[in-house]
Amino acid sequence: MEILKVIANLDNLDDVLGFIDSLLEKAGCSPKVQAQMDIAVEEMYVNIVHYAYEGKTGEAQISAQYDEETDEFTVELKDSGIPFDPVAKPDPDVTLSAEERRIGGLGIYMVKKSMDRMTYRREDGYNVLTLVKKLKG
Repeated sequence: MEILKVIANLDNLDDVLGFIDSLLEKAGCSPKVQAQMDIAVEEMYVNIVHYAYEGKTGEAQISAQYDEETDEFTVELKDSGIPFDPVAKPDPDVTLSAEERRIGGLGIYMVKKSMDRMTYRREDGYNVLTLVKKLKG
């Protein structure tokens, strides 16, 4: 498992995505799946930046690895901010028009739909969000 630790701010988003992309490229990932992973990681990282530390500075840890046997790429985003389980967040009613829908939640919904698995746990004072995507399957 490769690990990147950054101060959770938007200035470090390019470093986070570069870290993920370098590992996806080593794994031979298709551009389509790489784009899905990038969008998912960006959405969840930006949520940490905006909400986890309530305007204060904090750290984000991004871990990633590719398992050739299962063909699964796993990304774990970890922060010590306020507890928040995006997996438990109700999906928006996408049958409603944009004007009728409540604001928020669409990004998390898109991540849930694009990943093969998305899990959350609170562990030792940390939010730990895991995203799993098959690269070739």
